[in-house]
Amino acid sequence: MKMVIQRCKSASVEVGGSTVGNIGHGLMILVGVTDGDTEKDARYLADKAAGLRIFEDESGKMNHSVEDVGGSILSVSQFTLYGDCRKGRRPNFMAAARPEPAEALYEAFNEALRARGLKVETGVFGAMMDVSLVNWGPVTLIVDSKE
Repeated sequence: MKMVIQRCKSASVEVGGSTVGNIGHGLMILVGVTDGDTEKDARYLADKAAGLRIFEDESGKMNHSVEDVGGSILSVSQFTLYGDCRKGRRPNFMAAARPEPAEALYEAFNEALRARGLKVETGVFGAMMDVSLVNWGPVTLIVDSKE
């Protein structure tokens, strides 16, 4: 599994013109699933996201996690994180997991975050979504459960 984490002041996701997820300060996370991923990968990424010290303390150092600052998470599934652009001009998405196992692992990721007491808003799995955020910093990190 992969995730792109963006520290944000606010983030939201719309489907069909209606807002389905909205947070204030916290993390906007794009989540991708590939073949061979398991619930262990989902738990690893959830633990990593919840504990990453990317929020500043009173000295201006990145020393606090989203849990420490009482932030929220907007989690959006994104199979395109496994797009292969090495050949030609059209990405190949063969490495992305099939929808059924991908959705189950995406939900396991979100539930692992909620189990830590975090407020988690989500998009709609498989839907065309409009995602907005105010990236704070900017701070953007890519984490892969296999690396």
